[in-house]
Amino acid sequence: MTTTRSLVIERELPHPPEKVWRALTQGPLIREWLMDNDFQPVVGHRFNFRRAPVPNWNGAIDSEVLVVEPYKKLSYSWAALGLESVVVFTLDATKDGTLIRMEQSGFRPDQEAAYKGANHGWQKFLEGLERVVAGLP
Repeated sequence: MTTTRSLVIERELPHPPEKVWRALTQGPLIREWLMDNDFQPVVGHRFNFRRAPVPNWNGAIDSEVLVVEPYKKLSYSWAALGLESVVVFTLDATKDGTLIRMEQSGFRPDQEAAYKGANHGWQKFLEGLERVVAGLP
């Protein structure tokens, strides 16, 4: 059995869970903070995240929606460049807004570079998520 690692990032946003949920589940908003997509918040929906291709990567991340619990939890698979992982967003209301927890699990010991890249990428993506949520009515 192979042991895997998880990447966990938590942030408190000064916005209610309903507002954060919109940015996590509406395709045009996801495009603003993450990447182009054909996402639908329906369990079993297969979709792709897409970026401009680069050498040795076509720019596509193959995904499937695994969990949808409105305003609480969203999970989908994430498969690209030999990494088969799961991304889970958990939202918890706080007195000042929402604690968002992002966990990407499934990094094998031989995927240290992917783990470091994901850490860097998710930090930037979550900064973008904060900007998008702040701009929502």
